[in-house]
Amino acid sequence: MANWKGKSRGTLIGFKIYVWIIRNFGLYSAYFVLLFVAAYFIVFSFHSTKSTYYLFRKRLNYGRFHSAFKVYHSYFTFGRIQLDRVAITSGLKDRYTFEFDGVENIEALLKKGRGGILLTAHIGNFNLAKHFFEERHSDAVVNLVITDFEHRKIKNYLESVTGRSEVKIIVLKDDLSHVFYMKEALANNELLVFAADRFLDRSKTFEDDFLGENVQFPQGPFKLAARNQIPVLFVHLMREKNFHYHFYARPYKPEKFTAREILKSYLEDLEKMVKKYPHQWYNYYDYWNDFS
Repeated sequence: MANWKGKSRGTLIGFKIYVWIIRNFGLYSAYFVLLFVAAYFIVFSFHSTKSTYYLFRKRLNYGRFHSAFKVYHSYFTFGRIQLDRVAITSGLKDRYTFEFDGVENIEALLKKGRGGILLTAHIGNFNLAKHFFEERHSDAVVNLVITDFEHRKIKNYLESVTGRSEVKIIVLKDDLSHVFYMKEALANNELLVFAADRFLDRSKTFEDDFLGENVQFPQGPFKLAARNQIPVLFVHLMREKNFHYHFYARPYKPEKFTAREILKSYLEDLEKMVKKYPHQWYNYYDYWNDFS
């Protein structure tokens, strides 16, 4: 995998503009503006466009025209889920519906009293997962483990607009202080959430096949689960038609309970999600290191 810098797409001014449009003209007006913004990124974000086209053309084997259209669809959907996040947390939640698929798996995990690891990816809109836990598991404490420092200003601004999330944050740091916080969370039967499809330069990695090519993945989440025999779920929150979100929670069913085995199961689950929702996987860089 090419070097990911710990930053994702988006600017503070862009979010401020969309919040202003939603408040003054409504959600549909913001979607309309997004039609042109998505086209702008196709032209002026060449490397992102090239990498996303590669996903559809080479890894998912779409035709040229279909791949080009899916790049536009991907940019548009990425913008739309950001707008949904603002809209839902700003009083427009009634416009959306949520489907909870696998709720019994979370209930079973919490009953074990040993905490749990939820493995997700940069796909869908897991930022909205707090609404799932608020409605179905208000007693569950969720800790999002992040390496992503890029949007501190954006996150602070969104919290000023939408209110502070119930999801707690554990930041991975060079001094390893995060290890203490993760152990404490698990001891309190809390949940740790990792987006395990990216790594930073300093991370130790595993290499495995994903969509037909070898990619590196961070060892940390998988080793943590295996070393301590912590229950694992694969979770995703995906946007579907007509303002509908589908929350998936699938259990890891161990045979040997090794880090490699967890990774393999995670990738099998993630491949299914990417193939079902190809325009909702947001890794806008040379993920397979194909262009260097």
